[in-house]
Amino acid sequence: MTSYQHTLKHAVQCTGVGLHSGKDVTLTIKPAPVNHGIKFVRVDLAHKPVISAHFRNVIDTSLATTIGMDGVIVSTIEHLMATFAGLHIDNVSVEMDAHEVPIMDGSAGPFSAMIKEAGIKAQSAKRQYFVVKEPIEMTENGKKVGLFPSDLPRVTCTIDFDHPMLRNQSYSIMLDDGFFETEISRARTFGFLHEVDYLKRNGFAKGGSLENAIVIDNDKILNPEGLRYKDEFIRHKILDCVGDLSMLGMPIIGHIVAHKSGHALNHSLLKRFINQKSCWETVQA
Repeated sequence: MTSYQHTLKHAVQCTGVGLHSGKDVTLTIKPAPVNHGIKFVRVDLAHKPVISAHFRNVIDTSLATTIGMDGVIVSTIEHLMATFAGLHIDNVSVEMDAHEVPIMDGSAGPFSAMIKEAGIKAQSAKRQYFVVKEPIEMTENGKKVGLFPSDLPRVTCTIDFDHPMLRNQSYSIMLDDGFFETEISRARTFGFLHEVDYLKRNGFAKGGSLENAIVIDNDKILNPEGLRYKDEFIRHKILDCVGDLSMLGMPIIGHIVAHKSGHALNHSLLKRFINQKSCWETVQA
C-alpha cells in the first residue's frame, strides 16, 4: 500500500481528439495540494467551472463515463481515471478546452507516459482507504461486479462474447505492485465493426479510427499491427473497471471481481457500496 498522497512534480500537457465528439482537445494535468482529489476544469467556458471526479457527479454511463454539474460535462474520463488510480495519483487538476477527454491511442498508455515524464511527488498527508469488510455484488442480465474482502487491492475480470476471438477471457492483477503500467495501461479499447458503423451513423464515434481502437470483424482484427497482447481485450476491461471504481473518491483495499460488467453496472455498485455501511470502513495508511 502507498502510505502518502501523491501529485505530479510538474504540469504536463497533451492534445488529441474526442472519441465520440471528434473534437480537438488540449488537456493539461497540473499538481494539486493534499486532499484536493481529482478535479476537471473546463477552461474553455466562462468562470472555468470545476467538476470533481466522483461517482455522485456521474450523469451518463451509456457509451463512456461522463461527469457533470450545473449543465457542464466532462466525458470519457475512465482511461485517465484508471491511470491516476494505477499510478497512485491522488491530487491533480485536469484542465480541458473541450468537453471530452482525448482518446489518444485508445489506451491509458499515453497518459501513463505523460505522468511518468512529469514525475510523481509524495505529499505530506497520509492516504485514506476504503477497506472492504463484507462482500457486496451487483448482478444484471448475466453480468455481475462485486467487491470482496482482501488484504491487498486486486482486480479480476472475465469477458465472454459470442465471438471466436473474445470467448471466455479472464485476467487478474494486483493494483499495488506496478503491474498496471506494464500489463494494463497499454491495452486499447475495442469494438465490433457493425457497432462502429452504427455509432457513426448515429452521430457517435466521430473521432474513432484504427489509430485509437481495435476494430473486430466477423473473424479477424482490422488493425494491421494486430494486438499488443494476445488477451488485450480483457486487459482493457480491467482498465475500464479500475477507472470506474476509482470514482469512489479513495482507493479500495479489496478484491474487485467483474464478469461481463460495464460502466453502468460498475457505477451502480459504487452507489450501493457507499450506502451499505456495514460493507466497509475507512482507514489511514
